[in-house]
Amino acid sequence: MNNISMTRASAARSARAAGYCATVFVRGLALVVLVPVLMYSAVLCLVGVGLLILPHELRLLRRLADGERDRLGRWAAASTPPAGPHVRRRLMAVLSDPATGRDLRWAAAMTVAGTALGLIGAALFLFPVAVVVLVGLWWLFPADDPIRLILNVPIDSWGSAVYAGVPQFLLSVLLALFGPPLLARLAASVSRWLLAPSAAAVLAERVSTLDRTRTGAIDAHGNELRRIERDLHDGTQARLVSLAMQLGLAERTLSADPAAVGPLLTRAREGAEEAMAELRDVLRSVYPPILADRGLAGAVSAVVARCPVPATVELGELGQPGGPGGLGDVPAQIEVAVYFAITEALTNVAKHAHAGSVSVTLARAGGTLRAEITDDGRGGAAEGGGTGLRGMRQRIEAVDGVLRVQSPAGGPTVITVECPCGS
Repeated sequence: MNNISMTRASAARSARAAGYCATVFVRGLALVVLVPVLMYSAVLCLVGVGLLILPHELRLLRRLADGERDRLGRWAAASTPPAGPHVRRRLMAVLSDPATGRDLRWAAAMTVAGTALGLIGAALFLFPVAVVVLVGLWWLFPADDPIRLILNVPIDSWGSAVYAGVPQFLLSVLLALFGPPLLARLAASVSRWLLAPSAAAVLAERVSTLDRTRTGAIDAHGNELRRIERDLHDGTQARLVSLAMQLGLAERTLSADPAAVGPLLTRAREGAEEAMAELRDVLRSVYPPILADRGLAGAVSAVVARCPVPATVELGELGQPGGPGGLGDVPAQIEVAVYFAITEALTNVAKHAHAGSVSVTLARAGGTLRAEITDDGRGGAAEGGGTGLRGMRQRIEAVDGVLRVQSPAGGPTVITVECPCGS
């Protein structure tokens, strides 16, 4: 049974590798057409026409290159994040993008390497089928045709066809199982070597990201402080002022009309209770007590249970706080950021998505805490649309995390949060 399972796993891996090789082959054919067009457009820049055409062609090249970057994680030693679309239309702005040079060198190399490796990898996967077809149809070929000579054995009967075809079929099966994954890794390694940014570019991008996230963290911190100050000023402070006035009035009334003091003290007590309730709400917005009591897994389960839209939660490998696979070593700021992101996302689903169901997945893989919120609503969620996505992004990026939103018109909407939390 184990051998059968291993064979099935190898076949499935080979099929995925063959699919990747087929994709590489098709992309290589596209580059065979696109590279000469790019060269021709570059020449046309001398007369001005290429200045208008070449930026569009480079954007098309970027989409092809980013498609390859997206697929590198499965077969290369490390993934290469997409460079993203060109944000400017002018030629010099596009050419000044460091990723454009990497796209061009990748395109030039993959017209040959990609086409060849992709074709061979996909063909090896289909090789056993070709052997069966050719051996089974030996009688259709003339007697002097070289195809009727397999392993130096002339094929003139079904017996000789089986005798010569079985070893060749077994060899083709071995090639189909191990050839495509090898060629897929080779093609992915070549693409990654050509498309991956240099160490200096990675460092510069990291510095730029840190500068942007630091600015976002400062803005988010300032907004949070202003919100807390506003809540305390408009809520708790107003309640305490009213409480002081009620007690002062009771003090002045005590000697003149003791019977009237009772209602004043009652209103003062009610005001004190309301002030305490508002103060607790403010404290919960800073660090929800449920996180300290039940951990992130329990807190998220409670939020999902209260969601007005039918919701499910899958906790993956989180476990229970303090137990095996638990989150005891996750920094508090990570827990708070992920908790509020999930809470805000579920609030958005209830208010804006018109969804029939929503699912929350929360899991930890190594040193990364990952949350995914998916709803079947109308989609179209965008930052700046009053949905709080910008605040969620600032909160997540402030702890060096990443927030991604996929929300095409018509749905579904998928919000993914990934935060480093140590190993």
